[in-house]
Amino acid sequence: MKNLPEVKLGIVAVSRDCFPIELSRNRKYKVIEECHKIGLNLVDIETIVENENDTLKALKEIKEKGVNVLVIYLGNFGPEGPTSLLAQKFEGPIMACAAGEETGKDLFGGRGDAYCGFLSLCYNLGLRNTRVYIPHYPVGIPSEIAQMIKEFIPIARTLLALRKLKIFSFGPRPQDFVTMHTPIKPLYDLGISIMENSELDLYDIYKSAENNPKIPEVMEDMAKELGVGNRYPELLRKLSQYEVALTEFMEKNLGASEYGIFANKCWPAFEKYFGFVPCYVNSRLASKGIPVACEVDVYGALSEYILYLTSEMPVTLLDVNNTVPYDLIEEQKNKIKGYKVTDLFMGFHCGNTPACCLVDYSMKYQLIMHRLLEPGKEPDITRGTLEGRLRPGEMIIFRIHATPDARLISYVAEGEILDLDPKSFGSIGVFAIKEMGRFYRYVMLEKKFPHHTAVGFKHVGKYVFEVLKLLGIKEIYYNLPENQRYPEENPFLS
Repeated sequence: MKNLPEVKLGIVAVSRDCFPIELSRNRKYKVIEECHKIGLNLVDIETIVENENDTLKALKEIKEKGVNVLVIYLGNFGPEGPTSLLAQKFEGPIMACAAGEETGKDLFGGRGDAYCGFLSLCYNLGLRNTRVYIPHYPVGIPSEIAQMIKEFIPIARTLLALRKLKIFSFGPRPQDFVTMHTPIKPLYDLGISIMENSELDLYDIYKSAENNPKIPEVMEDMAKELGVGNRYPELLRKLSQYEVALTEFMEKNLGASEYGIFANKCWPAFEKYFGFVPCYVNSRLASKGIPVACEVDVYGALSEYILYLTSEMPVTLLDVNNTVPYDLIEEQKNKIKGYKVTDLFMGFHCGNTPACCLVDYSMKYQLIMHRLLEPGKEPDITRGTLEGRLRPGEMIIFRIHATPDARLISYVAEGEILDLDPKSFGSIGVFAIKEMGRFYRYVMLEKKFPHHTAVGFKHVGKYVFEVLKLLGIKEIYYNLPENQRYPEENPFLS
């Protein structure tokens, strides 16, 4: 796995000048010690910030020590002005937290009042229009603060990566997928770059890679991964050529960015010229931390990448596709786990999901494309999918999307993939999310989300939610429990 930044955490303590500076310094040392106990390396910023000159000194020390993520720690009440200035001037993600009182035996000289000081700090951060991550309950003793810092790492990693991300797209967004025709201006607002290319550009880089010396090595790796599922060994050279073409293009065109993902046109003209479907290659790149969204779904690719950054696990992009038939549920009812019929749906796509996320996978041909492009013929140009049942276990669906008027909206919901045979084709599985029926109606349909959803295989909703808040996204939707109605939901329904 790659294509993500390394988080280098630093901690800086602040102190109000009418409180003992040693109180803040010593409490910071205890936090560092507790972090080491749980395997976190924390860079100690030795400067204690009491005034604006200290702020400048601390910023210089932070830069010299290569810190890219900062924890601001109120060891006592703290100076709200210099502290908020530090947060405003630091260019990376920031978490703010505060010391709780540790013993009732020393509440005269040893009382820090950081609980109070945090209120003043947040007011000042608002004056400076500066967003920082604040834990659910941000005041605690050193061992509690250490756990808060650990929880901040996936959030910080995601924010770091998005600031240096470039999305490569190939081809115009398809006519029959109007929901993918979303404005790209919000990407720039997030600091994300986008490089849009034509399908002809994609074909050109593919043809140019024809004799690339890396192809045999990639072919060998593909054959090893597919094993007995390698049904079309003669196709591996073309697929390897395509993989090499994409990865080398990304490396050569990152420019000022450091991380890259793709949103590529994949049908119907693609197959006629390339001679295969790109799904398997898309699955392999996703397993390496480089999501490739189908059908030029730029925000689908971004959604996948955010799940990858927060979970550090491979992800996929699927259609919220079809209901689960009653007879299939009846046949396998011992595996339903008490979910309602409306809690269930099937997530599906042609064959783009990483092998490590599938059960009994193999390379096949794309049935829907075959109907369109090769009716009545043996599969040829529609070969190249990786198909199998999605691995049972934890699951999260997530989408960040731009509305026609260029607002960013999002949803996130956690559930599980059931150990249920979907009895169908593609990369497919039976999904279970509590109150999915209502979520589908009053979030996905009501808020005009598209059919593509990013799928992760670890419950990281708590991290994704905080990332969205720090990005300034106001509309974040999630599945509500049965006893809580959506604003548009009819209150008179029985």
